[in-house]
Amino acid sequence: MITYLIDGNNLIGKIKSLSRIQKKSRQHSRERLAFKLDNFFRNKKHKVFLHFDGFPGEVINTDSIKIQYSENKTADERIKKQIEQISNRKNIIVVTSDTNLADFSRVCSCTVISSEEFSKEIMKINVADEKQQRIDSMNNEEFKKIFGVE
Repeated sequence: MITYLIDGNNLIGKIKSLSRIQKKSRQHSRERLAFKLDNFFRNKKHKVFLHFDGFPGEVINTDSIKIQYSENKTADERIKKQIEQISNRKNIIVVTSDTNLADFSRVCSCTVISSEEFSKEIMKINVADEKQQRIDSMNNEEFKKIFGVE
């Protein structure tokens, strides 16, 4: 089974909307990222660990990801430790743009996806889902009005 280890703060910094939110509320930006990732990984058979620096705030409920906080260490240190504890490292995908963590991950035979690249993927899915939700929320009568069909 593929295991994703995601450097949460690093990923937030690569998504403009979340980066703006983080300036006002770190907790809210974490919640929004968790929601986006939960949506992205829904119906996929992967283990997903989202790592954040610091201590937990309010509980963030997710269906498909596990959120981990570094507490007195850095998220990078916690991710490295988790990599060391997994026996089949070829099944690990690390999402980060931190050079030191990416180099360590590659040395350990993990696949590395940059936060920039990964953010584009999750945003594509989320935009498509939002459009579909809007379409689903409209009934046939609304479509008929919009397109002038009787």
